[in-house]
Amino acid sequence: MPEAVIVSTARSPIGRAFKGSLKDERPDDLAAAMVTAALARIPGLDAADTTGRGLDDLYLGCAEPSGEAGSNMARVVTILTGLDNVPAATVNRFCASSLQTLRMAFHAIKAGEGHAFVAAGVEAVSRYRDWAGAGESDADTHNPRFDAASERTRIRAASNLPWTDPRLGGRMPDIYIAMGQTAENVATTYGISRADQDQWGVLSQNRTEAAIASGFYAREITPYTRRDGAVIDRDDSPRPGVTLEAVRDLSPVFRTEGTVTAGNACPLNDGAAAVVVMSDARARELGLQPLARIVSTAVSALSPELMGMGPVEATRKALRQAGLAIGDIDLVELNEAFAVQVLACARELGIDPGRLNVHGGAIALGHPFGMTGARMATTLLNGLRERDAELGLATLCVGGGQGMAVVLERLG
Repeated sequence: MPEAVIVSTARSPIGRAFKGSLKDERPDDLAAAMVTAALARIPGLDAADTTGRGLDDLYLGCAEPSGEAGSNMARVVTILTGLDNVPAATVNRFCASSLQTLRMAFHAIKAGEGHAFVAAGVEAVSRYRDWAGAGESDADTHNPRFDAASERTRIRAASNLPWTDPRLGGRMPDIYIAMGQTAENVATTYGISRADQDQWGVLSQNRTEAAIASGFYAREITPYTRRDGAVIDRDDSPRPGVTLEAVRDLSPVFRTEGTVTAGNACPLNDGAAAVVVMSDARARELGLQPLARIVSTAVSALSPELMGMGPVEATRKALRQAGLAIGDIDLVELNEAFAVQVLACARELGIDPGRLNVHGGAIALGHPFGMTGARMATTLLNGLRERDAELGLATLCVGGGQGMAVVLERLG
């Protein structure tokens, strides 16, 4: 059976939504730039070849594929990059959208349906027409069958009742629940304190600051040239010198007596990333040294109201499929949607803190939803190379109550 290997990666700087360096850039332009950069690193591949030697497909993840990100944006990207003969599909698994594209390339290669794929992702939150992402109000887009569940969420938030309080009644979960409310549910259910969340948020910022100073992130960032000609080559969101004292006084965002603040949660962001995945046979034919082998992938689901715990079962499934235990993993990238879910998931899985998000994470870097999975895979490979380590895990929670995980084996 063929193996699926990663031969190239490219990720843009991550902009701060609405006020950052990429706020005026279209998502299709961002994605096209990263696809072009990733393919340019494989000079022996004629991506547009139509005789079976070029790209077989392009998958593009996006959490809100509407507006400027609509019209099957993946196909728009192939045309923008001159790949008229390459088919393309836009994929939505919310926060795991671009990790899903990696999984699709992995599956296609394993099934013998092709030899070369682009797995990419993009999100331009700055360009959303509104938070619903479709130019309509929540009232217009939400199925009214969930109204009672959404009302329970509102009551819970206003009264600081725990997620499992029997007085709220009802059996249907709130599929439209705000992600911050799910984080508060995780905090109360798993007993994660505000102090512990703040400490993790500060650690994320401090680790990211150190990684930037060492040149770690410069190695993985592909500079992006904006429409106005400015070249952006660094992430917007990391804050140098963050201290625990600085975040202790921040007010909770989602509940008056809650624990989730701007200091222990990810910001909103813009960015894109692309990964080129090949069969091991095609990589050998082109004389390429693969960066990594995709060992296994897995997805899971749970109540939308405990969304942040999604990585737990997804990771367990991916490890079982690979015949591995969590102790075999050298580095873990667990997306920091919120500090509380990182801490709770790490505790449930028994992850060694010295192997977890050692270069910081989304609390500092940001979380452009559709980009994040491909960005995490890129950062994971960067970290494995730096430490001369072999096995890495990338995992993240997914809006709507899902989890996803992928195990990678470094080869180069």
